[in-house]
Amino acid sequence: MADFIRYTVEDRIATLVIDHPPVNALNRQTLTELDAGLDELIANSGVKVIVLTGGGQLAFVAGADIGEIGALVKGTDAIGAQAMIELGQRVFNKIESSNKPVVAAINGVCLGGGLELAMACHIRIAGDRARLGQPEINLGIIPGWGGTQRLARIIGPSKATEMILTGDPVTSQQALQLRLVNMVVPGDQVVRQAKGLASKIAGKSAVSVAAALRAIGSGLDADLRTGLEKEREQFVKLAASEDVREGITAFLEKRQPQFKDR
Repeated sequence: MADFIRYTVEDRIATLVIDHPPVNALNRQTLTELDAGLDELIANSGVKVIVLTGGGQLAFVAGADIGEIGALVKGTDAIGAQAMIELGQRVFNKIESSNKPVVAAINGVCLGGGLELAMACHIRIAGDRARLGQPEINLGIIPGWGGTQRLARIIGPSKATEMILTGDPVTSQQALQLRLVNMVVPGDQVVRQAKGLASKIAGKSAVSVAAALRAIGSGLDADLRTGLEKEREQFVKLAASEDVREGITAFLEKRQPQFKDR
């Protein structure tokens, strides 16, 4: 039984909640439980989309557990620090490379490791009062769970450098302008809106969704020619699927497709 992670599954959508009061800080146990929960949901054939959010009203995830990091620093535990960074990076990489879309429902403060977690998700929906940032520099450290890499890729290196070197957060509306989040909604509607979007995606073919995610992911760090090759590979693999035949037939027959995810 997990202490800080819980999830429910309804209508092919899993809602995965990080519930570590008061601000859902990420420590070894929370990350380990999150890792296990992701494995279960990714392997669950009844789940097509995952919505990830924070418990309570204050925070999505306010960051890493500073007390735990402080203990590593005070003890000059380089091995422990490396293990902590590797754990967070491995879990976040698992989200980013998942064949099932993960939607971050940012229902409150989203700082440090919280923003790094959100950026690993495929889509981000923020509440109108959320604050997002990488304040690690204020503690004399830097982001270690992907912040220096994903933030620059999402919003561009210049603004990412400013945010990381100043530690200043942005509002949800500023995050929207920076394309750091996909949409901003009233705070009490974040999870509902995320589930609505997830429901729309869940109605598509799972094999097509997975192929799209693989094509997008494999092309992000490649040149255009290589990306196009990856796209072509995924398209050709899909061409033989039952869902492609159903989708095209349904279009020609002017009806809604009945995908079987194969």
